Amino acid sequence: MKRLMVPTLWRSVLLAVTLCLSAGTVAEESVLGERFVAGTHYEVLEIAVDTRDADKVEVVEMFSYACIHCFNFDPFVKSWHARQPDDVDFYAVPAIFNSDWELLAQAFYTSESLGVTDQVHDRMFEGIHTLNEDLRQAGVLAPIFEELAGVNELDFNAAYKSFSVRSRVQQAKALVRAYKITGVPTMIVNGKYRIDGRMAGGNAKMIEVVDFLVAKERQSQQ
Repeated sequence: MKRLMVPTLWRSVLLAVTLCLSAGTVAEESVLGERFVAGTHYEVLEIAVDTRDADKVEVVEMFSYACIHCFNFDPFVKSWHARQPDDVDFYAVPAIFNSDWELLAQAFYTSESLGVTDQVHDRMFEGIHTLNEDLRQAGVLAPIFEELAGVNELDFNAAYKSFSVRSRVQQAKALVRAYKITGVPTMIVNGKYRIDGRMAGGNAKMIEVVDFLVAKERQSQQ
């Protein structure tokens, strides 16, 4: 199994930390209580982005497998998602700031195209942050997909190189620009509101602000 060379690894780690810290740093002195204020706890997007289902309240998680803050935030997101009613449309989008993160986005969309994200998602996070694997390489990813999801190498490579996966990577890039994302993890509610850990006051507080904004949007749709 191929691994990152040490100098490249450190460059990738430093870049990931820099990008993550812009949105993932915990503001220890923040005490939000039950009310949340635009410009203090979340941002209102200057131009709203169309959602994929106007009949639901959309919540998008912008993340990257390269980001340690996203790795730590993932359990919070899973717990939150598990308790959402049918009127909340949640999905994840891999943020892309450079060519390395683009390859990780390609891995994510390969898992989605094959319908095996649930089987490999945690393992890809662990591969980078626990096992020091270079998941930018298809040759490293393919055995993971086969072991955990039963996807043979031919099917993996076909999906990994497919036009549909490449197209979704380009769409993810466009969303980063539209949402004006500068770091991850970041949550977007209904294409209108952007929440990050720095403004919200940490991972748990991000979820609270998301819930507040979901309720706000749900009420406005009634």
